[in-house]
Parts: sequence; C-alpha cells; structure tokens
Amino acid sequence: MSKKTTVHIRVGARILSLIFVLLFFILTGRFIYIQTVKEVDGHDLTVLADEKWGKERTIEASRGQILDRNGQAIAKDVPTYSLYVVISDKYSKNSPVPLYVIDKHETAEKLAPLLNMQASEIERRLNPANPNAVQVELGPKGRNINHQLMEEIKALNLPGVYFTREKKRLYPNGIFASHVIGFAQPDEKGKLVGKMGVEKTFDDLLQGKDGRVTFQSDRSGFKLPDPKEMIQAPENGKNVYLTLDQKIQTFLENALSYAEKEYEPENLIGIVADAKTGEILAMGTRPSFDPNTREISNYMNEVISSSFEPGSTMKIFTIAAAIDAGVFRANETYQSGSYRISKKDKAIRDHNRAGWGTITYLEGVQRSSNVAMAKLVNEKLGGDKFLEYLRKFHFDKTTGIDLPNEVPGNILFRYPIEKITTSYGQGTTVTPIQQIQAATAISNGGKMMKPYIIKKIVDPKTGEVIKQQEPTVVGEPIKKETAKEVLDILETVISSEAGTGKSYAIEGYQVAGKTGTAQIPDPKTGKYMTGHGNNIFSFLGFAPKDDPKLIVYVSAKRPKLEPTELGSAPVSYVFKTVMKNSLNYLNIAPTEATNIEKPVVKEGIETPKVIGKGLDEGAKELSQAGLTVIKLGQTGSVTKQIPLPDSKVLEKEKIIIKANGKMKMPDMTGWAFRDVTKIADIADLKLNVIGKGYVTKQSIQANSEFKDGDYLVVELNPPFEEKEPLVKLEDEVNLKGKEDQQIFELLNSVQD
Repeated sequence: MSKKTTVHIRVGARILSLIFVLLFFILTGRFIYIQTVKEVDGHDLTVLADEKWGKERTIEASRGQILDRNGQAIAKDVPTYSLYVVISDKYSKNSPVPLYVIDKHETAEKLAPLLNMQASEIERRLNPANPNAVQVELGPKGRNINHQLMEEIKALNLPGVYFTREKKRLYPNGIFASHVIGFAQPDEKGKLVGKMGVEKTFDDLLQGKDGRVTFQSDRSGFKLPDPKEMIQAPENGKNVYLTLDQKIQTFLENALSYAEKEYEPENLIGIVADAKTGEILAMGTRPSFDPNTREISNYMNEVISSSFEPGSTMKIFTIAAAIDAGVFRANETYQSGSYRISKKDKAIRDHNRAGWGTITYLEGVQRSSNVAMAKLVNEKLGGDKFLEYLRKFHFDKTTGIDLPNEVPGNILFRYPIEKITTSYGQGTTVTPIQQIQAATAISNGGKMMKPYIIKKIVDPKTGEVIKQQEPTVVGEPIKKETAKEVLDILETVISSEAGTGKSYAIEGYQVAGKTGTAQIPDPKTGKYMTGHGNNIFSFLGFAPKDDPKLIVYVSAKRPKLEPTELGSAPVSYVFKTVMKNSLNYLNIAPTEATNIEKPVVKEGIETPKVIGKGLDEGAKELSQAGLTVIKLGQTGSVTKQIPLPDSKVLEKEKIIIKANGKMKMPDMTGWAFRDVTKIADIADLKLNVIGKGYVTKQSIQANSEFKDGDYLVVELNPPFEEKEPLVKLEDEVNLKGKEDQQIFELLNSVQD
C-alpha cells in the first residue's frame, strides 16, 4: 500500500471518528435536555408516560350505617360477588400457568350445580358469538353471589374463573319502620343511592367520598410492583343514629302485623313518642314493605304525608283550649243529643243521635259528645279564640320533622259551622305527626316539643359527633296547670263507667287518652261514607297519667269488622300491646290504680300470671288456658314470661316462660317472626333476622344450650315457596370489629 493511500485512510478515519464524536455529544446533549426538561416538541413526556402506563382505580367508599338509638344496625352495606370467566388465551401471555378457561365443558359441568344453572346454558355462554371476546359473564345467577358460595367455587380451582367484589345494602330486620328508613339501590354506575326515607334525605352524608389508587402498569395493564403507588383513601359515609328503639319498634311492627292480618284495614298507623322530648321511638304503617325486596304498594309515609279528618282525638285540644281560657266548668250541665248554631245550619248530633239527656261537661267528654264541644266553642270560647289556640298547637303548619314529604294540615274555618265541626275533628284535616306534636304540650307541662327522628350523625372513623339533635320547645300553647287538668279528665275517659275508652285500660297503669271515630269522604259522591266499619278509628293515649313517659297514637282505616264488633278492636289491641310492653321494657313500674276497670276481653285469651310460680306449675296453668308453652331453664320459679301477664293472645299462641338453670334452644322451624322475638327478648339475645315469612334455619341448633346475651341468627322464608332466599345468610359479612366477626361465624354456622 502506497504512502499516499495510507495518509488518505488516516484522514478518513479521523473524519469518521469526529462525526461519531459529534453525534455522541449531540445525542447525549439531547438525552440530558429531555431528562432535564421532560418535554419534546411541546409535549410533556411525564403526562404522556402517565397516560400510557399509569392506571387509576377507584376505591369505593362504604355507605354509612343507619342505626337505632342503641347502636343496633337497621341498614348497612354487605359484600357480594359477581362471577366472570376469561375465555381468551391472550390473557395468559408471559404467564407460566393458564389464566383462561381451558376445558369449557368441564368448567360448565362443575359450575352448574353451584349456580343452579344448566351446564348447557353455561357452556353456551362460554362460547360467545363474538370471536374476539376476552371474557364473559354468566347472567343473573352469576351475580349477587354470597361469600360462602364464592369460596366453594374458588375451591374448584377452575382456571379463568374470577370474581369482582361489590356491595349491596342489607336491611337485617326486614319490614321495620320501612317508610322511615326507605331504601337505597344502585344507580346506572353501580353506586348505592338513597331513593326514599332517611336513605334519601341523608344520602349525601351516607354516601361518603370514593378514594383512588394510582399505579404503573405493564403493556397488559397489570400492576407493576411499585412502592411509589399513590393511594387516596376513601372517606366512608357517616353513620346516622335514629331516635327509634329497636325493641319498641318491634313491639309496634308485630302488633300492626297482627291487626292487619285479623282485620284487613285499608291502612294502619302507629307512632310511639317520648312524652317529654318529642323523640320518635317507633313509627310504622300498613301496608308496608321489605326494603330488601322492595315490593311496594304505597310509597307514602302516612304518618307525615297524609292529612285527614282526625275525629274525636281532636277533642283533646278543644278541651285544653277551653280549660286554658278559663271557660270549662267540668260540673256544669248541658242538654246532649243535638245542637243547632243557627236556623240555616244542620243540627250537630252526638254519635248516638239521641244523646244522654242533661249531663255535665265532664261526662260529655267521657262519652265523646260532639254537642259538648260545639257548645264550648260556640257559646264559651268563641271561634276566633279557638282558632288562636289551634295555631298555637301548630295545626296550621308542618312540624319540620327530619323526614321527606311532610304535608301540613288544613284548618277549615271559612264558615261558622266549620269552626264548630273542627272542635270535634270534622272538616279540618291534620296529620298524625301534628297530633303527636300537639300532644307533647299535654304530657310535658304545656311545653310543646318538636318531633324528631335523627338522634345524631357520627363519623365512623373518628367517632366524632357531626350533629347532635337536642329536644326543642316549639311553643307553649297552654299553661302547666291546664296540661295537668287535661290529663286528669282524659284518664276518666278510660276509667269511668261512661267512658268510651274502657277497652284501652292497662292493668297497673293509669292511662289518659281519647278515642276517635272519623268519617271518611266518599270521592264518588262527595258525601261521607256510611255503613259499619267505614270510618277511621283511632286513639291518642298517654301513660303513666301523672307523669307521662310515652305517647302512643294508633289509627285503623276501614277495618273489616263483624256486625257486633267495635272499631276500637284493632286499635285497642295495638295500643295496649305496644304501650304495655314498652313501659315494661323501659322499666317503668306499674302502680296500683283501683279506679281503673279491667276491660272485658271478648276475643282471645288473657295470659295468666305465672311469674313466681314453679316452672312446671306455671307451664301447666298456661297449657290449661289453651296456650302453647315453651320452657327455658330447668329449676326454681318462673322469673319472666312473654307475652306479659294479661296480654290478649290467640288460642295456642306460644308463651315463653323462663326459670333458672341451663337453657336449651327450641326447634323454631316454622315459627313466625313474632315468636322468635319472644325468645330473643326473654333471654336478651342479639337477634339478626334475614328474609321474611317463617323460620327455616337457626344458628343455635335445636336442643343446644345457650345463655343470655348470645347471638341468634334466623333465616325466614315464605311458606310453601321453594326459591333462593331473598337475602343470603353470608351477606351479613362485615368484619369491622369483634362483634361483626362473631356474627359472621354465626352466619356460617347456620345449617339446613
């Protein structure tokens, strides 16, 4: 090779080396620039990377619980699962084991018995028409799967079978203040949203705020093991505590169900309120519904959303106005029967048309005389003064109770006759909750309390009380002395020979109250309905009379009555059952009241008192009375009995008696819910009920020993109906604490 050629090669090599060096520095400089600035052609590379590889998933917040005043859950979230099957092998790339279904026929055969589906139907779904499908679902039977079934399917170790965890709303008590609680159900995005009652009114607080987790993924979208993942924790919904008491609400629900079954009224209404604070301890209506299944025939809460002519319960407030104004003279006499305020107006008549001759105004109150009220307003109090009192009692406005869709009443006062008919509850319309509010002025020394149903709102994470509702005085329509005199007079409605409320007497307690029989306008004729039972029968009562603790209002619209049966039959049954059980539950001791007549029981059996007697002796006496006896304990005397002594019960009804010693659980298969609650109440068991109908499963097996305070879970199903339970037992899972863990273990122990 010539010297000249060598020189040329060296020069070329140097030039080439220089070019490579320049390229190296240019690329290095570019890399450094990009690394520092993180931008190319105006595009932020961080954003582009996050969009390509960054993933974000929602962490759903738990909806807050609704609880009674003592912390018993009335509505809560429980887990449920949906099954899906991956059918594409693309899902298994770079995986040492198959992540998709390999043998579709075998998978279908194994899933079919667990999902209660035909294997052919599952196999059809595993072979969709779309050849590019990656995964499939198995229809309704593959959704809302409970925890136990999910674990059974997992145990099959079928490749490609996966689950997504979801939440559903559970109402463990079934029909239980349903129009108060309402219900929540998933919206189009799967988010639980309140649709009625407390669930709707406090939806924003109950919902909470979802969290999220941000992470880096691979090309297939799988999460990379990155400790720098960003997690924003969810803010769970707030817990709403109600003023309702689960026990008192259960007393009311059971009584309403019995009356509904026996008398088939168009509707029933029951309210229990704290006589001093206005707290609503129980509120129920019929027809009602189970919020788990939502077979709803009436969406309206009749307690607050229905105003009607109250009938003679309105006389309580007419009497109060007359006494407060100083124009009522109990021993002054008048001519009963009929009364005409002017020649052009129709005569006002007493309910027996003929009256009772010349009687005192006190006897007029006891006999529920319309004429007495008409004369008090027309001749003594005056229409304007009466209207002033009606407004003081707030019959012209809503109470403002913390429930949706409350309506006001309507004071009908256009013509002179309307001013008079309002005095005995005709023409003017009011709501049951307005009557409860007005009644607190009678029971609370003249101070009228606002009714309320929300006790407090609590942050479940910190325990901080976000809102605490306190008793609120909304007016003082009457004086303290007036209130006491009204109660004294209303007690004679129950205890006197002439009283219309004798069937509402409760042995051992002095009850004050007023009966009501309201006429119902016929929408076809515009006139009042006629005929036996075509009325709204009601009672508004207080107990104990000298220092009322409870106010109970009950009404029944158009019950089906026998020709000789009084409209008070369903109302008095509900009132007495609820009032007596509630007073006993609240440890309000009975007092001797010699002037109270014991009501004559025309139907059913009054339970003998066997407390203090030997266990076998008491059981024999109850059996001889025609009752079915369930004994708990083995030795000593009877310490408790449910139903309570002198309760009105049906022949063969179950009576639970308790003594000392070991208790064994009876076989409750086929029992009604009300009988289960008797066992729970007498032994202070922590009861969880799932479904509706009659007992098919129980967590404490028959003849097993148990003790006071144990957990008891029962599943109810409709009679003669074979289908999947409306609410699966394992849906009770909610492992937030030791108590929930115990409940979960009990649920899993329930066997067929």
